[in-house]
Amino acid sequence: MSKDYYDILGVNKSASADELKTAFRKKAHVHHPDKGGDAEKFKEINEAYQVLGNEQKRKQYDQYGSSFQNGQAGGGFNPGNMGGFDFSGFGGGGVDMDDLFGGFGDIFGFGGGRQASKKNQRGRDLEMTVSVEFLEAAFGIDKELSFTKNITCNHCHGNGGEPGAKVDTCSTCGGSGQVIGVQRTILGNIQTKMQCSACDGEGKIYSAKCSKCHGSGVVREDVKLKVKIPAGINDGESIRLSKQGEAGQKGAISGDLYLRIKVSKHNKFVRDNYDVRTEEVITVKQAILGDKIEVKTIHGSLNLKIPEGTQSGTTFKLKEKGITKLQDRGIGDHYVKVIVLIPKNLSKKERESLEKLDI
Repeated sequence: MSKDYYDILGVNKSASADELKTAFRKKAHVHHPDKGGDAEKFKEINEAYQVLGNEQKRKQYDQYGSSFQNGQAGGGFNPGNMGGFDFSGFGGGGVDMDDLFGGFGDIFGFGGGRQASKKNQRGRDLEMTVSVEFLEAAFGIDKELSFTKNITCNHCHGNGGEPGAKVDTCSTCGGSGQVIGVQRTILGNIQTKMQCSACDGEGKIYSAKCSKCHGSGVVREDVKLKVKIPAGINDGESIRLSKQGEAGQKGAISGDLYLRIKVSKHNKFVRDNYDVRTEEVITVKQAILGDKIEVKTIHGSLNLKIPEGTQSGTTFKLKEKGITKLQDRGIGDHYVKVIVLIPKNLSKKERESLEKLDI
């Protein structure tokens, strides 16, 4: 019985090559056996795409129907192959298997066979903790960091070859940095592009490798870096320094450096976002009669007026005496909570004086 391959893929007869490819990917994803799908349905979908995805076979199918495979398809469905599929007939039919599975590899677990050349491998990101004092975080500070990382080799300038060495185009890959390989998968043998092992994806070979970095283009050294810790940064926040991580091999861009800030606690000031909070102890007399007390802020000392009849736990706001806001304009506030100290072990005279007050 003739099969309707267009119906199997869910497309009409005027579907373009891209539409066929998209339809195949969607259907294959749904019915793939490894994903719990119907194996027979999956084989049928593959068979349909093998025909319709090949321009010449599609023309024959449109003219003769699926029966044309009985002697003319060459490379159609073959149960004897691994997984029951044979892609040998796609060699000259305009179907790029590397392209077909380029965004489909995660489904089947082989990633499309594409590997990045070492010359394109970005350097590693680095992360380190930087400890700062409470007031340093509030007002900002310059720090000098010392650490070890991979840096670009200054002997070969990152190219991996000994200065003056002869440079030849890699004969294995012809200078492309990639070679064609065949990968066995559940779908059969897939033609893929792989990094050339002869030149490590460089496309060129030096007659002598760099005597300092041994061809990697990077060396590990101790470095010092001056960084600015901005005013207002808080504990646990990070700073990203672009391209200050490890150097990439063979001239690839460097990674980034992430600084995780650890702010030490202060013995008096407590940070609340961009506000600062403190507590001050006052006497009963000061609370009843009122007074002026000296309050320390991160900006210096000032006098705070305590009104008559102030209750213990009352909080006063000192406007813009807090921390500079990191990304916004303005400064936080300082909040002072007063605690009224209740005296103990009163003398007889003190007790008599309080009793006379009748409060």
